[in-house]
Amino acid sequence: MSAQSSPTFYQSLAAGGLAGTAVDLLFFPIDTVKTRLQSSQGFISAGGFKGVYKGVGSVVVGSAPGAAVFFCTYDTLKKTIPLPSEYAPVTHMIAASMGEVAACSIRVPTEVIKTRMQTSTYGAAAQSSLTAARLVMSTQGIRGFYRGYGSTIMREIPFTSLQFPLYELLKNRLARILDRPLHAYEAAVCGSFSGGVAAALTTPLDVLKTRVMLDLRDSAKHAQPSLATRFREIYTVEGPKALFAGVVPRTLWISAGGAVFLGVYEWAVHSLMGSP
Repeated sequence: MSAQSSPTFYQSLAAGGLAGTAVDLLFFPIDTVKTRLQSSQGFISAGGFKGVYKGVGSVVVGSAPGAAVFFCTYDTLKKTIPLPSEYAPVTHMIAASMGEVAACSIRVPTEVIKTRMQTSTYGAAAQSSLTAARLVMSTQGIRGFYRGYGSTIMREIPFTSLQFPLYELLKNRLARILDRPLHAYEAAVCGSFSGGVAAALTTPLDVLKTRVMLDLRDSAKHAQPSLATRFREIYTVEGPKALFAGVVPRTLWISAGGAVFLGVYEWAVHSLMGSP
């Protein structure tokens, strides 16, 4: 979208919430398979292909507000960061990174519950996302909901710093070739390609995030290994292949998800602004 037709704060809020909910619900089974592949307990022990919607309740709660906060931050900073137009990729990188930091404050607690439900970490003790949330609170307190916050940020900033500048670049180039503003489905194609590239390149960071979130050791009683130590352990004990566990479903999921996420977002913004 051009600068003249930038969405307002509330349009970004509504469109972002709709986009986040749509993509997370649609691709939840693929996310479950990816998470189980990355689990240290192994794919079959984590649940295999059974119960691929376990933990979906946490996504219903967290998707809309997390995505809404991201797009409000991203669209606002795109318009306010005082950098000249030739530094647009830097602007998009900064805006997207700050958007992810803000969104993760909402997304990480629901991710913790989701990953533990997806891998049956609590076994029969947690039959729903609400039960899992109560277990996290009772055993680890509020801090337990933010287990893996640092590793999530470490994954999301490189991911979004790749995805959004590439997405904006592809949109601008395609709009120039077609000599008109893009339709939502055309922006979705750009979102699919940029998401797939970013997903494949940042898979090791995603594996690290998953392992941290599935670690049930009480941080008050046991010293937690640093992210660098965890990374080194995975590499030396399980081999470099383990760092790319789930790369195919992650890339396919985020490539298709990028099309839905950004396509729905563009469609919703155009609809709210009354654009064709």
